[in-house]
Amino acid sequence: MQRLRVRYTKRGRLRFTSHRDISRAVERAVRRAGIPVAYSAGFSPHPKISYAGAAPTGVASEAEYLEIGVTTPCDPERIRDDLDGSLPPGLDVIDVVEAGAGGLADRLEASEWEVRLPGADREPAEVAVEKFLAAGAVEVERLTKKGPRRFDAREAVLVLTVPEGTGRTAAQVPGESCVILRMVVRHVTPAVRPDDVLTGLRLVADFAPPVPPEVTRLAQGPLDASTGALADPFDLDRETTRGGEAGPAGEYVAG
Repeated sequence: MQRLRVRYTKRGRLRFTSHRDISRAVERAVRRAGIPVAYSAGFSPHPKISYAGAAPTGVASEAEYLEIGVTTPCDPERIRDDLDGSLPPGLDVIDVVEAGAGGLADRLEASEWEVRLPGADREPAEVAVEKFLAAGAVEVERLTKKGPRRFDAREAVLVLTVPEGTGRTAAQVPGESCVILRMVVRHVTPAVRPDDVLTGLRLVADFAPPVPPEVTRLAQGPLDASTGALADPFDLDRETTRGGEAGPAGEYVAG
């Protein structure tokens, strides 16, 4: 069985789509495209499609990842085109590679986020960021499936900045300011999300945006802890298949 790794986006209104609905859309798209997906054994076979590091509902993303097992060797570029053409606009396939050794989820060590705060003022945002970064720990509480849980939102944050510039957003009144936060957050358990960081900013500096934030995941992947930069999680897969070492392709016929 060949394994293919897919990077896709979640844009526009589809950011409000639940992970379960996205998985259904992907399964339908795989069938529509005629991709020879493998199935699990047992009384209730399921397509071998797994997801890694899915963004929360309500959050847009430029870097979502899944893995598909196929029964016939496939050309990754053809799969990218056919799968992208079968998915609704907003779920856009960016890249497909043949999986190399190791688990994909293990490479997703951190995420880079952009948080737009329409109507917020820059100066109090900068003060709140300074106080948050200076804190040894910032305890926040979030409701989980097991009930309320308290955890430190500060330790996982590697980078938190207020870049220069403003931007127009869907929730923004023309001419109104828009503060932008950029953050790199390490993947830990429990997960620290951008809304947890915003809760921390409110706790340390009483900073709260006047309207709901617009959150986009820009990237996720292996982490360089010294610089806070993220690498492409597909780099190792490309190295494995470089120089004509990829498995056979061309048997798959697009649907």
